[in-house]
Amino acid sequence: MENKKIKVIVGLSGGVDSSVALIKLIEQGYDVEAMYMRNWDSAINNDVLGNPDLMDDVCPQERDYQDALAVANTLGIKLHRVDFIDEYWDNVFTYFLDEYRKNRTPNPDILCNKEIKFKTFLDKALALGADYIAMGHYARVIHDGDHNYLLRAVDANKDQTYFLSQLTSKQLAKALFPIGDMLKPSVRDLAREYKLVVADKKDSTGVCFIGERNFKEFLMNYIPANPGKIISTDGKVVGTHDGVMYYTIGQRHGLHIGGPGEAWFVCGKDTLKNELIVGQGSDAELLYANRVIVNNINIINGTFTNGQKMTAKFRYRQPDEEITVNWLDQDTLEVKCARPVKAITPGQACVFYDGEYCLGGATIDQVYMNDVKRKY
Repeated sequence: MENKKIKVIVGLSGGVDSSVALIKLIEQGYDVEAMYMRNWDSAINNDVLGNPDLMDDVCPQERDYQDALAVANTLGIKLHRVDFIDEYWDNVFTYFLDEYRKNRTPNPDILCNKEIKFKTFLDKALALGADYIAMGHYARVIHDGDHNYLLRAVDANKDQTYFLSQLTSKQLAKALFPIGDMLKPSVRDLAREYKLVVADKKDSTGVCFIGERNFKEFLMNYIPANPGKIISTDGKVVGTHDGVMYYTIGQRHGLHIGGPGEAWFVCGKDTLKNELIVGQGSDAELLYANRVIVNNINIINGTFTNGQKMTAKFRYRQPDEEITVNWLDQDTLEVKCARPVKAITPGQACVFYDGEYCLGGATIDQVYMNDVKRKY
């Protein structure tokens, strides 16, 4: 089948990456349309919260749509606008809040990809006659019969397979990543060549639904504050916190602890006492672990065998770590690290790799140093 007969609908966000994904598909001769998805209704939720300060979020969202529309018009392609607000609230945001209430640190971008961009969006695109969907993620995919493989992007600094690790082979079967073999400077160069208004637009760094603003303040609108003591590792009260759920392991900023010595950092939580445990200097050893229990396991193709060696990322920007996996039961996996790893945090993702291939991912449930469970 010739490429020009294959219909692809691109998730156009109003940013440069998805815009260049659109260009690449047009250049390759596909029948291309675009779709802008709105996942967060700032106006409605501000009404509920009674917080007019959050209305600032409406304008950036509308500006993104106007940028997407300008790109579509420049390239002469049709742009659909769809609302997935209810689906996002039910399938992503509710889980996000539930995890924080459990004093865990979830990754909403991973769930957004699984439930919205490659599920709800995909279903809508297929209903519009698409053969594939495409996104501006830095990743690659290989379609090989019943097996579909997720590979790291050529640009290692921009690779986003970590955030795609909960996708299934079935979802990847309908996915294209047109810029996965490009370096970021080349992406911007191509956008300038086509004179797109987003060619030099700043990359978005905010959480997928709230944008770039104070995350703690946003969270406090949904999860009421529960103040308590901040305790040093030697049992001294060194400050107060607003609620242990607002802090993450390894966090250094926003603790408001004065005094001499090295910077303070979060090294544990005592949820029964509602105490935040902090340390300095040599206490950093409390941030390290070498054994992790994970669940919510997604393996893109096949399965893992006991004793299998691979590498894993426990945070997006951390380097790969050598690990060995063993099944504890059909839904629980033990991950043993070849060396202690810093700030492995419950609720975050453990993402598995074999060289360039992303094998899948799981959710971090419990963290240990040898047989001693960390107070995370």
